[in-house]
Amino acid sequence: MIRTLAGITPKIADTAWVSEFAYVVGNVEIGEFASIWPGVTIRGDSPDAIVIGDYVNIQEGSVIHGNGLTIEEHVSVGHSVVVHCDLVGKGSLLGNNCTILNRVVLGENSLVAANSVVLGGTQIPARSFVTGAPASVKREVTDKQMAQMAHTNEELVKRAKSFKDSGL
Repeated sequence: MIRTLAGITPKIADTAWVSEFAYVVGNVEIGEFASIWPGVTIRGDSPDAIVIGDYVNIQEGSVIHGNGLTIEEHVSVGHSVVVHCDLVGKGSLLGNNCTILNRVVLGENSLVAANSVVLGGTQIPARSFVTGAPASVKREVTDKQMAQMAHTNEELVKRAKSFKDSGL
């Protein structure tokens, strides 16, 4: 469901796919070939837009909310993730059930492990493997993990295209 709030309607690229069972409202921009899966809520009720970049996938049950939040291109947001930060850097992957709180800046090509909680105000350098509750940087993302993250993103672009092409 795509809804207007206070006269602002989400801007969604023609190539993006938004499930009919997602809820996208207000000041939101969704980029090319992005996919918003069933049960996702993106609530743009702040002055600055939530910007979802090209080739981003946001999987079932996730909640995206913030003022001026940007998720850069080629990011995968796993199932039941809460994103309430300032920036998710390009090529990153947020594992299932993790939580990214206010004022977090996550560097590009970072991997946040499932069930992790990144506390407000945390600055995560590029290519960091982050885990724990509260989360901390454990090491650099390996080349193998980088390849797996890219593969996940590519597969979800293909799957979303098949949903879109099927009229769903």
